[in-house]
Amino acid sequence: MIHSRTNTSAATLTKNRTEGSITSESGMCVTCVDGCVGMCEIGKSAYRGHEVIYPQPFGVITAAAEKKYPIGYSHFSIMGTATGAHGIEADSDKAIFPAVDLEVRIGRDRGLRFRLPWLIPGIGSTDVAKNNWEGLAIGSALAGTALTIGENVAGMDPEAAIEDGRVQDTSDLKRRVGLYKSHQRDGYGAIIVQANVEDTRLRVQEYAIEKLGVSCVELKWGQGAKDIGGEVKLRSLEKARVLHERGYIVLPDPTDPGVVEAFRRGAFTEFERHSRVGMADEESFARRVEELRSAGARNVFLKTGAYRPADLARALAWSARYGVDLLTVDGAGGGTGMSPWRMMNEWGVPPVELHSLLFQFADRLARKGVKLPPIALAGGFAFEDQIFKGLALGAPYVKLIGMARGPIASAMVGKTIGLGIQQGELPVYVERFGKTKDELFVTATALRRELGDAAFDELPTGALGLYTYYERLAQGLRQLMAGNRKFAMEHIRRDDIAALTRDAAEVSGIRYITEVDAAEVEKILGA
Repeated sequence: MIHSRTNTSAATLTKNRTEGSITSESGMCVTCVDGCVGMCEIGKSAYRGHEVIYPQPFGVITAAAEKKYPIGYSHFSIMGTATGAHGIEADSDKAIFPAVDLEVRIGRDRGLRFRLPWLIPGIGSTDVAKNNWEGLAIGSALAGTALTIGENVAGMDPEAAIEDGRVQDTSDLKRRVGLYKSHQRDGYGAIIVQANVEDTRLRVQEYAIEKLGVSCVELKWGQGAKDIGGEVKLRSLEKARVLHERGYIVLPDPTDPGVVEAFRRGAFTEFERHSRVGMADEESFARRVEELRSAGARNVFLKTGAYRPADLARALAWSARYGVDLLTVDGAGGGTGMSPWRMMNEWGVPPVELHSLLFQFADRLARKGVKLPPIALAGGFAFEDQIFKGLALGAPYVKLIGMARGPIASAMVGKTIGLGIQQGELPVYVERFGKTKDELFVTATALRRELGDAAFDELPTGALGLYTYYERLAQGLRQLMAGNRKFAMEHIRRDDIAALTRDAAEVSGIRYITEVDAAEVEKILGA
């Protein structure tokens, strides 16, 4: 099986000359001809160099890995049953799928309440996040789910006031927090402010706690998309200089006269802004958790990426030791905004393997009596069956699933439909459902009734797109849980899924499908 696509991906806006005859390892055309203008990734790299590392076109896409991992969540099947019920009376008139309770409680004194068992784990300073924030924030708040403001938002804000190396005021971060908080309902959900190295130096989280009323903050060790800090592209020399002055790594150097002259004559059109890699150690980790608690953070989270197993063990052990309120573990192959695309494919521990190791480590600590933090899994989740499988694989320690690309896509589609409504130019396959918000979005009638006409009419269609996508996921998940006779989240167990391959069974510790219920079968049939 070919596990990666090399030199042939749409992510780099390239293609091979001999598309039907390509070598599997290098991705090159079998015959590379002198005189070819260089349509492939190697060819484009010959004249655009480092620009081809990143997925394109920047700013209007979310991008992810194309690698086919040896084991994925599709290698598991959900097990239903014909008997009993958990979390509700075993009565056919009561044990119906709409009765499934998807609410999750975590945090200090279990004070954080989420209507649905998923969250958006971190959408930061990329254009695709900023341009769709209205839909993401309002939709998440209305749904009662958590949303994380990712790294570098304050540092990237040209209107941010920074004095003595510390953020004093912002425009973008203030707007992002405000959009979410102004649409929260009945205390459900949470807005979370994440920080990387630069954010910590700027004391962004302290500002968010003290000035914006944020009570949930998150430390960040990395993500499934990349092994380095966050990065974006900058099309403005002025902005490149501002970020250079604020301490970011900006390439090429926007203060170099030769670079400035090359930019102005059009030799290149974009600067790159990079964040630094963090240096995790236990002492500084413990100190930072305590600093955030002292600053007023009620809940402190940690998000880590697809690093090697020892780093996963550190994340789990230190989170337990210092009272972290949620640990999010993001498997390889992820991607939301801009990330080095080959890195998406070729670094890190894949989701099933990483999540299986996480369960093993968590179970080992739990058996010693260690109090573990609630855990969220991330890494390619997009639909209700995947959500169920992730919750089951990590049960009982995993409480939430992290998703970003699916929510962004739904918000983008909702926004695009709104533009089509305004311009009277909806595609035929959309227009067949109607021409207005109320006709097109299946959740509109209920939301209008709940919010009132004035509030509903103000809702951006990006928010309706996200909210309606979540409604689909919720109903689908309720159906799957009802089929397993699990009517509340705490009843999901590892034996609610079965491995379809021996490899998947060996890696995950989940039983192979023909071996499920072996002991019970013996009792029924008689030894």
